[in-house]
Amino acid sequence: MSRTPGSTAHVEYTRVGESYMKHRQLRRGAAGWILLAGLGVAYVISGDFSGWNIGLSVGGWGGLLIAFVLMGLMYTCMVFGLAEMSSAIPTAGAGYGFARRAFGPLGGFATGMAVLIEYAVAPAAIATFIGGYVEALGLFGLTNSWPIYLAAYLLFIGIHLWGVGEALKVMLGITLIAVVALAATVFGLLPHVEVSNLFDIAADGSAGSSVFLPFGITGVLGALVFGIWFFLAIEGVPLAAEETADPKRDLPRGIIVAMMVLLVFGALMLVLVPGAAGAEAMSSSESPLPEALRAVYGEGSWLAAFVNYAGLAGLVASFFSIVYAYSRQLFALSRAGYLPRFLSLTSSRRTPWVALIVPGTVGFILAAVIGDGGLLINIAVFGAAVSYVLLNLSHIVLRIREPHLERGYRTPGGVVTTSIALVLALVALVATFVVDVRAAGITAGVFCLALAYFWFYSRHRLVADAPEEEFALLEKEESQLH
Repeated sequence: MSRTPGSTAHVEYTRVGESYMKHRQLRRGAAGWILLAGLGVAYVISGDFSGWNIGLSVGGWGGLLIAFVLMGLMYTCMVFGLAEMSSAIPTAGAGYGFARRAFGPLGGFATGMAVLIEYAVAPAAIATFIGGYVEALGLFGLTNSWPIYLAAYLLFIGIHLWGVGEALKVMLGITLIAVVALAATVFGLLPHVEVSNLFDIAADGSAGSSVFLPFGITGVLGALVFGIWFFLAIEGVPLAAEETADPKRDLPRGIIVAMMVLLVFGALMLVLVPGAAGAEAMSSSESPLPEALRAVYGEGSWLAAFVNYAGLAGLVASFFSIVYAYSRQLFALSRAGYLPRFLSLTSSRRTPWVALIVPGTVGFILAAVIGDGGLLINIAVFGAAVSYVLLNLSHIVLRIREPHLERGYRTPGGVVTTSIALVLALVALVATFVVDVRAAGITAGVFCLALAYFWFYSRHRLVADAPEEEFALLEKEESQLH
């Protein structure tokens, strides 16, 4: 290794040589656009099965509808920006790499850490929902879900350690089962929807409250967090860049197709589930889809039982895929020296085994000790909202500062599109404080500790050979020559 002068103000780089990078290689060409679209849907599909319905207790159906529309618009606009940036900077760091190019090392690290907080905590939240579904089915006679959390982490981290190609194929299969369950729910509930069921939560008398908005304007703001849950983690598709056959073509196609699928299913669940079983009844349900079907067809409904079992596939698909996402984000930050370098070691099968195991251990502890899926959702959403602000800003800055950067895809509407997403992301960030000050405080505290680690330690030990850093340093050298 050799120390090189800092190529960017306030940071120092090290040249590490071939041996370092040899032990930090991912398997290239493992995924095409179909697997990437499946990955994008898998990230999010658990949000259709559980969690979103809690927003009914915060904003009523009208408030959650407005939240869904606003957050759906935000994600759609942001996805177009991500499609462009991933085609131009196809590295495993994804969000960290985009912001690193736009804002320098501090901005890149801040974005990467916000994404990492989201992805490390979201599986813990999903594990609590998996436990709720298993208990609802009466499986194994369990009354405490921590063995389910442990089994989920051990099994699905184990499959990822087996190999990325195998893991993505298993993930696609599980996701297809979940899609079948959603389709069955649609056909089962559609004939039983009554508009009055959507508005059966009584107005509480707060400012602006009505039959449509039972908790008033503040209810809309609070419901934004649960509007996000319908789409949370779709931004993780570009993390597969270094394992994709043709990233410039496949990444934009995969993430856009996934977003369109999620918009359709999210809208259907939002209307049909409370429309058939009542918004009030669904607002506190741990397994809203099968409970809605039981409300319509009775306790012994075979369709409800099928959706309950198949619904586990949706939760498992998101759990499984977000484990993939956190490992790649941690791998990239560690490989570049922002976090301890041993975290980016890969196995003989080219899987980042340390980056899979360490956050998985933390996630299991969070699920077992906290056991509150709602709190964990809010922590994950706060991290996500911070990253969304920085990601949309990254697209705007790169469009203005580097208009001639080679892009395999260009965002429709350009910076106008991502500016819309930026404004809505700022609103969502404020909403996280309205919903849960404790969750926002915890996340902000962890985020600040991470920034302190960067400022006092890792910024003096960055790795110039990491792809994300090479992209940014090359651009800086070219601009100096011009």
